[in-house]
Amino acid sequence: MQITIDLPPDLEQDLIHQATQSNIPLPTLIVQVLRRTLQTPPISVSQWPEAILSYQGVPDFPAFESYRDELLPPREPEIF
Repeated sequence: MQITIDLPPDLEQDLIHQATQSNIPLPTLIVQVLRRTLQTPPISVSQWPEAILSYQGVPDFPAFESYRDELLPPREPEIF
């Protein structure tokens, strides 16, 4: 398959320079970069940071559940 894309001049020059330094044809370099990019797992933005995941809490802080008996019972739904 042949695909044509317009690259910014600076990116084009970077690719040409990298291909020359690596002594490989430019299309081969582009295919290698695309394969690496597609094989790298995406960074999950829904993942909590390690600082949050490893947080141990305050040892002498009361448990959240200890306040349940202070909650008001739910109201009955009003139908009209």
